Formats: sequence, structure tokens, C-alpha cells
Amino acid sequence: MYWTLELASKLEDAPWPATKDELIDFAIRSGAPMEVVENLQELVEEEPGMQWDTIEDIWPDYPTKDDFFFNEDEY
Repeated sequence: MYWTLELASKLEDAPWPATKDELIDFAIRSGAPMEVVENLQELVEEEPGMQWDTIEDIWPDYPTKDDFFFNEDEY
């Protein structure tokens, strides 16, 4: 399983919190690349029906707005 910024960004609008099956369904319905679906299928559920709250739960290195050094007031 590998994530890139482009792949992970396809899940930004997912219905969080979501189960593995809900995320896979969302990825398919939204037309995300097959790599996203394959990565989601490889997720390990610690318990049946486990939910993830954000993309950061799946990919801890996902950059947030705080990771970028720009002033939003300028735009």
C-alpha cells in the first residue's frame, strides 16, 4: 500500500467517519483511480466495522493546511 498526495486527496470529500467498505464505495462512485481502491482494500481493520475519522487516520503523513507556509489573507 502506498499513498501519494494526489491519491489521498481523492478521499478529502469522503463521508467521514467511514468504514473500510464505505470508503471503497465512495472511491468507486467518485471515480477515484484504482490505486485508491486497492490501497483501501489493503487497510487492516482492528475490529469488524472499524471506522476511520479522517484521511490522517489512514495516512498519518497527509499534509494539512498547517504544513504549508503561506498567508491565506494574501489570496
